Parts: sequence; C-alpha cells; structure tokens
Amino acid sequence: MSTPRAVLGRRVRVVVPGSSANLGPGFDALGLALGLTDEVEVEALAPSQAPAGRTAEVSVSGQGAESIGGGEGNLVVRSVRAALHAAGLSASEQPALRVDSRNGVPHGRGVGSSAAAVVAGAAAGSALLDEPLAPEALLDLVCGLEGHPDNAAASLLGGLTLGWRDGAHGPWRSVRVEPHPDVVPLLCLPDVELSTARARAMLPLQVPHGDAAHSAGRAALLVEALTRSPHLLHAATEDRLHQAQRAGAMPASAALLEALRAAGHAAVVSGAGPSVLVLSPSADHAARAQDVVQQHTGWRTARPGVARAGAVVSVLG
Repeated sequence: MSTPRAVLGRRVRVVVPGSSANLGPGFDALGLALGLTDEVEVEALAPSQAPAGRTAEVSVSGQGAESIGGGEGNLVVRSVRAALHAAGLSASEQPALRVDSRNGVPHGRGVGSSAAAVVAGAAAGSALLDEPLAPEALLDLVCGLEGHPDNAAASLLGGLTLGWRDGAHGPWRSVRVEPHPDVVPLLCLPDVELSTARARAMLPLQVPHGDAAHSAGRAALLVEALTRSPHLLHAATEDRLHQAQRAGAMPASAALLEALRAAGHAAVVSGAGPSVLVLSPSADHAARAQDVVQQHTGWRTARPGVARAGAVVSVLG
C-alpha cells in the first residue's frame, strides 16, 4: 500500500465549533459543542510558493489574535503536521503551509479554544492528503493531542459527545448523541482568563469513594437529561469532583455558580473555567438565569446554541 501524499497547491477550509467540557459530573468525558466557531484555511504550498526561510506562514484574526504565535509553533500548524505524520509523511516530505485563522471561540475561558485549533489543524491536514485519514484515526489523533476526549470530540463530531479510551494506551473513542431540542445553553463569560494547566494543578490526586460514586450516577443521569428529560438537568449537573476544588482559582465563578444553582438553574463551570454554563430546559428558563447573572458584575452572557454539526471541511482548490 502506497503512503498518502500531500496535494501541493490544495487549499482547504475548516469551520469548527467551540465546546464546553465536563458539564458538571462528566469530568474529562462529556462535551457539548457550542455555536461559537473558528474558521481556518490551510494551503499546501508548492516549493515555488513557499516563503523564503519559512515553512509556515500564519495569519490570525479575531479571538486571541494578540497572543497566538506564528510559524511552526502555532497550534493549528502543529496539528496539521501531526495529521500528515499520522498518515506516514516524514518531516522532509511535508509541504510548506499557509494558514489563515479567523477565531470566534474565546481564549482562556473554558470553551475549548485549544481543542478547536487542534481539530481545525488536524482536519485540514487530513484533507490536504490524497487519501484522508479514516474518521476513527482522526478522532484518536485529536483526542491524543488534547490529552482527553471531551472538548476535542465535541468539536470534531458536534452535539453531545461521550469519550473514553480503550485501555491505558489504546485508541481514544467517542460516541455522539443528539441533545434534546429544548436545551438552551447560556454562556456566562467573565472578563478574566484562566489557564487549563493552573486549574488542573488544583485537583487532588485521589477522591473519596462516595464522591466517585455520586459522580458516576449524576453523569449517567446527565446523558438522560440532555437527550430526553431536560427537566432533570439541575439534579444531573451536581458535581463533587472538580468544581469546588478549583473555586480558589476563580472565586467570581464560584459565587455566580452558587447563586445560579440556588435559584434552581443547572449551572456548571465550563471546562476548566472561568466561564459558567447554564443548561436550561427552555428559553424562558434561560432568560430567568440571565436575570441572575445581571446581578453580578464583570460578566457578559451569550446564547450560542448547540452546534449540531462538528468540523465542516471544504476543499477550495
């Protein structure tokens, strides 16, 4: 079997949604794709087109543009390279790249900006090949690059995703299920950022057996609530594994979370935070949650909707 090759001169576009992970008890497993998107165009350059002395030419606009690096260190570029490498192309066989990113997913807010970049790059890299990666290979790749499947699977597949790994070193897997049409995500975005690494560093290495059992039960209930029984969302989003443990890094988020839940809203920390996500069973319920948020300073809200489609790839030329 011949090794796939990159098609020189091919230009592809990938539109990829952001996401919210964990959703309360579904730590590192559940993800929900949100209607905030990045749009990335990648071109495999012929040798005559390659910029002198550079192997990757990158332009970035929109969210996070002031802090995103260019060249080979860019996360989209690294993910394109990873997809080409997964297909069997050595570094010397890979083309120079031109990348244009237009970002609509906020950075450092817990809504999957890094996963969106990874998925966009890997999907683009696969589409640059004359024989694209198999869907399961692309899923395994993006989850492996992220280190867990929640955000990456949601951005790749859309909807609600449930991710796991086959064994300690096996491939990453995920299934997509359709969220109930009445579920309305209300995203509460703070003015501050929080790095995922800092948030993860606050988690204990061990948890009590009772907390683990509680999380398993609520995570299972959450799938039912999100797909068939939205009236169960408040009970289903109770968490004992990570939100209280990380509250010290985001006290404003913890205060808003407490106020929303006390008022009967299914509020969770979005991913590693500091954003807060409310999963409402109706638009009216979301409006009442928005009234609670307006009583707290330093927050803006959005109703991005659920992204039913994941990454959408188009070959432009």
